[in-house]
Amino acid sequence: MIPRTIFSEEHEIFRDSVRRFIEQEILPKNEQWEDEGQVDREIWLKAGEAGLLCCDVPEEYGGLGADFLFHAVVIEELARAAITAPGFVVHSDMVTPYLVSLASEELKRKWLPEMVAGRAIGAVAMSEPGAGSDLAAIRTFARREGDDYVISGQKVWISNGQLADLLVLACKTDKDAGAHGVSLFLVPTDTPGFRRGRKLKKIGLKGQDTSELFFDEVRVPASNMLGDEGQGFKALMSKLARERMTQAIRSSINAETAVEWAVEYTKERKAFGKTVSDFQNTRFKLAELATRNAACRALVDRCIELYMEGTLDPVDAAMAKLHATDLHFEAVNECLQFFGGYGYTYEYPISRAFIDARVTRITGGTAEIMKQIISERMFGGKAR
Repeated sequence: MIPRTIFSEEHEIFRDSVRRFIEQEILPKNEQWEDEGQVDREIWLKAGEAGLLCCDVPEEYGGLGADFLFHAVVIEELARAAITAPGFVVHSDMVTPYLVSLASEELKRKWLPEMVAGRAIGAVAMSEPGAGSDLAAIRTFARREGDDYVISGQKVWISNGQLADLLVLACKTDKDAGAHGVSLFLVPTDTPGFRRGRKLKKIGLKGQDTSELFFDEVRVPASNMLGDEGQGFKALMSKLARERMTQAIRSSINAETAVEWAVEYTKERKAFGKTVSDFQNTRFKLAELATRNAACRALVDRCIELYMEGTLDPVDAAMAKLHATDLHFEAVNECLQFFGGYGYTYEYPISRAFIDARVTRITGGTAEIMKQIISERMFGGKAR
């Protein structure tokens, strides 16, 4: 295995604590949560106490003031254990960055300590029934009334939707301006007019509460706008590199772990008088996947370095996401085959990993959108 160089001893000490937390607090309840379709709030409070949430939030707002590599450790260890809920990554890597960079000082001091502690759970409300990857097509509308905005509309496929206390909500403030008419708001879910819809039943990510959300004349102060009016699309685009990296990091570890499971299983499983690992097909398939995993790891780690330096291009992040998620799905599919019938039973983690892998080519921008973004840089056009 090619040694990794991006993590320090401090990061590895933190990794040990994250692994213990997962083993002690998450794995014993994971099956129950998947049956129920969401986790309990207590695990969020425990995660906050253990320092697993919003690691890079500045100390003045209750965070550790740590670097992104601490987030990467959390993402990797959840992936290594085939855990897809609780939605810590959505909360820490997709919600909190908007508050840190765009919220007023008052909003930061009110909400960031609560999010770090796990007392307030965050969600990003962007997608709508008619607008998934095409965020410029959203229809949820916020109209100005004095010192407030009044919001009406609908969102769907919202991770953490059932438990969320706080939403980063994408709205149109100018219906005729396309992408330039999108604005972002911070919306507490106890605001009158807000309603949660169905907790969606999905083929995977079963413990992750994913919901419809409805807004009926929801009134929020103008001071709850994140950034300037009409600059929401630009703000969303500015955060995409990090969101794509979370997907790439998770997928690279999932692909590696699937191979590790297959190696261990095929060493023990007997067929035709010898172990499955004795067959050349087994060895060659897994050797190929291991090699591709190593190449993927090199790409993802380099992109992490660039992100840490503040120079990661959104298109390069799209490449990392595209490559890692494609490899992830292929790896779990190939590796499940070595388990035979047992791979189709839910008690083996490879089966859950297979089910959960499919969404990675959709969420955070579909594989087709990633290809479009990459090709626009190659042939001309604006990167997104």
